[in-house]
Amino acid sequence: MAIRNIRIYDDEILRKKAKKVDQFDDRLKQLLDDMAETMYQANGVGLAAPQVGILKRAVVIDIGEGIVELINPVIVEQEGEQVDVEGCLSIPNVLGEVKRPKKVKVEAQDRAGNRIELTGEDLMARAICHELDHLEGVLFIDKVIRFVDKDEKSKREVKRP
Repeated sequence: MAIRNIRIYDDEILRKKAKKVDQFDDRLKQLLDDMAETMYQANGVGLAAPQVGILKRAVVIDIGEGIVELINPVIVEQEGEQVDVEGCLSIPNVLGEVKRPKKVKVEAQDRAGNRIELTGEDLMARAICHELDHLEGVLFIDKVIRFVDKDEKSKREVKRP
């Protein structure tokens, strides 16, 4: 395993749509292992392949319940809504409130190519949505309602054109 460089917000790869994974081989396994190690080293709860410069539809998530790997994920159901503070490893030192579904169901594949389903609520739903946005070239700052300072003492409204 290896720590990979996390691409930062001004890197154009973060704004590109990731491509479907069609080869479930040792290179994919290495990518997933490296992504997990990179995420843990950076104290993150999720990481998408484009964040390490790979335009493939792969994400890793760990909200404290163990690693989840999603290859070619698609949200098939969602319900409710929640607003909470998010950050992103590709946008250091920026926090903002984002509205997300409270519950999502995702269909994906595992590292061997087997079809899997996962239902996530609360933080897991938020993490899934955040990471899947990366696969579409969308950053959380595109969806921010309000930016929040690190101490959460002052908030400022985001002005939309």
